[in-house]
Amino acid sequence: MTDHHSDAGQPNAGQPNAGQPNAGPHDERQLDTWLEAAHAAADAAAAVIRPFFRAGLQTITKADRSPVTLADRTAEQVMRAVLSERLPGHAILGEEYGETNPGARHRWVLDPIDGTRAFITGRPTFGTLIALLEDGRPILGLIDQPVSHERWVGAKDGTQFQSQFLGAHGRIGTRLCPTLADAELSCTAPEIFTADEAPRLARLQAATRRTTWGGDCYAYGLLALGSIDVIVESTLQIWDWAALVPVVEGAGGRMTGWDGAPLGPNSDGRVIAVGNPALLDEVVAMMKDPA
Repeated sequence: MTDHHSDAGQPNAGQPNAGQPNAGPHDERQLDTWLEAAHAAADAAAAVIRPFFRAGLQTITKADRSPVTLADRTAEQVMRAVLSERLPGHAILGEEYGETNPGARHRWVLDPIDGTRAFITGRPTFGTLIALLEDGRPILGLIDQPVSHERWVGAKDGTQFQSQFLGAHGRIGTRLCPTLADAELSCTAPEIFTADEAPRLARLQAATRRTTWGGDCYAYGLLALGSIDVIVESTLQIWDWAALVPVVEGAGGRMTGWDGAPLGPNSDGRVIAVGNPALLDEVVAMMKDPA
């Protein structure tokens, strides 16, 4: 296991949690086929995205005021092409082009560029997200950072990390940060929290060592490596979190809603991730509605 822990906690063994969403009996050959398809889709997306990075792309503002670029749309198109050719019976849901083959037991959920604001401002903290859901539960998740050539893949047998840039690879695990007072907290941006949610976040910030802003999906990869201990988010869509669950939980952490319940298709977009599952109850208590 790659050692990415500090003196505030010991590295987790990275064993998947019992009963976690990415656990379940699957034929190994079937899982291998799905993993190969996920890697092929990520490779195709990366080949599209890299030439656009720091190239002065024109952006379009969507109805929800989020930005989108030609790179987002082209990357999703090539991922869809790869997956539909290899696994034609599976559904595909993507942020940019909706869902095909609805009702299928297996559904791929795609976010071609999670962190488009980081992408268009030249910061390499965005990523491509690919998830496979079985009966609504994430069983495979992939985070790919195409510029730094870093990739996290979570499945039932744990989370693997590959990095050409850092020369590191292999099975990884979160760190067992002993207390919230020792914890590194990460959130994408303060403005994603409503006036009702902000005081709850402030309580958590006061209880942790420090807060770092930004990172989008990349922060969850760092949590799986043991560099971050707690992440709290709001307003996430299913394509924002589905791939992250197997990565975080395969590395030994936990991901839930603010109520501590497993994430699912009907979740409200509020997410907690912890490297040490022992901290989850305390985080949930702080993020509950005080009323």
